[in-house]
Amino acid sequence: MQIGLISDVHGNRVALEAVLEDMPAVDDLLCAGDVVGYNPWPTDCIEELRRRDVPTVMGNHDAAVVEGTPAGFNRMARAGVEHASEQLDDDQLAWLESLPTERRACDGRIKLVHGHPDDPKRYTRYTRPSEFSPRLLEDEDVLVLGHTHIQGVEQYAEGIVVNPGSVGQPRDGDPRAGYAVVDLEAMTVDTYRVEYDVETVQNAVTDAGLPDRIGQRLARGK
Repeated sequence: MQIGLISDVHGNRVALEAVLEDMPAVDDLLCAGDVVGYNPWPTDCIEELRRRDVPTVMGNHDAAVVEGTPAGFNRMARAGVEHASEQLDDDQLAWLESLPTERRACDGRIKLVHGHPDDPKRYTRYTRPSEFSPRLLEDEDVLVLGHTHIQGVEQYAEGIVVNPGSVGQPRDGDPRAGYAVVDLEAMTVDTYRVEYDVETVQNAVTDAGLPDRIGQRLARGK
């Protein structure tokens, strides 16, 4: 069984379209949260995931839009939350609010969270073995998390921990949109990167009145 994994779409419709077009045939698609925030198209991204009925968990930006309290957010993050709050209708807000912070898929074999399993807002980096470790795993075969925007996979005897990377705002120095595909039979993960029209997103960021740095950082993958 092939399962597509995405995370941190952050309102970047152009990147999401590129990922969905590039992704090989999969049996299901899962999203590890932060559908909205930063970029100009929160409604389009929500509707695409809803149309495909993609099991999704709530990210911290999703929660900030629902709760209206982006505490600790910098200027770019706050602007993206405010933009999404203005753009979403009641039905789309209700969908965001309905998202759980944790869910299981594929008969419990995959556990999906946004940040650390114990704290959705905690960054868990695969470059820190003390955090990205088999201790994160419970009884699932694959733990999927996002939040850091940094793609990474670690395989242990206990199972696999994977961050598919960010669709809409990569931060690992590679500006291409990231995603992953897990093979539950072979217990392997393939990570992917795909180019998309960053300039179109940058222009849309400006047109939407969002901070220019949101678009500028996309070209650097930072």
